[in-house]
Amino acid sequence: MLTDREFFGLAVLLYGASATLSIFIWQRGFREDSRWQYLLLLFAAGLHTVAMGKRGFSLERCPVNNLYEATTFTAWTIVATYLLLGALPRLRFLGVFVSPVLFGIGVFALMPALDMKSPRPDFSGGLVSLHVALILLAYGAFGLGSAAGVMYLSQEHDLKFRKLRALVSLLPSIQALEMVIVRFLICGVALLAAGLSLSPVLLKQSQAPNPLGDPKVLWSFFVLMLYIGLLVAHWRFSQVGRKFAWGAVGSFAFVLLTFWGFNLLSGIHNP
Repeated sequence: MLTDREFFGLAVLLYGASATLSIFIWQRGFREDSRWQYLLLLFAAGLHTVAMGKRGFSLERCPVNNLYEATTFTAWTIVATYLLLGALPRLRFLGVFVSPVLFGIGVFALMPALDMKSPRPDFSGGLVSLHVALILLAYGAFGLGSAAGVMYLSQEHDLKFRKLRALVSLLPSIQALEMVIVRFLICGVALLAAGLSLSPVLLKQSQAPNPLGDPKVLWSFFVLMLYIGLLVAHWRFSQVGRKFAWGAVGSFAFVLLTFWGFNLLSGIHNP
């Protein structure tokens, strides 16, 4: 019987196949429905879900016990949300931009050093599981907002330089894509704020000597303010179009590149 990591490894292989297919879909100018990519990601998500289920049942809690589990949970939220959106043919091409991200996250998660077993789990209890799940769901929403941002930039580039390709493309209009980005970011901010609202209770329970000085706590509130600032700039200061799309892409790139480091620096999250 395969282990949970082996199931996840098979899922990562399918994410890689989907990322390869993305290259061909892009080269063809998004003129063909990406249903095969949708099916690839559907099978990958099934294996991914089995892997998380096996790990969760073995721990008897939400599988967010270390960096490996937190990473796989984030990737799972991204692919699960995409599969719901992919039921709409016009949004199915999100898979072209989501697949490379999933493959990269999956390869990173499989690094042995991330799956450290400990006699005392880093996270325990239903309230902590809810806190972590809400925050990781927020990161998933930010990731999909970033994918929609890349789709927006691709469509905007084609409209400017390749008018024929833009006309025959099956991508949504840039106005619709901008609305998709906004909605993902709103969902992400709401989920992140809900998760962080549980922090005072959890910090009190952890009896940390200086919780407000913890790098991961400060980083999390910075990320929340970063996305709130991006939405305020969009609504109040007409930060729209290309600049807004780049903001969504750049903000998630920052989250993706710095999350692991701040988590390792945190005495609360990585005792």
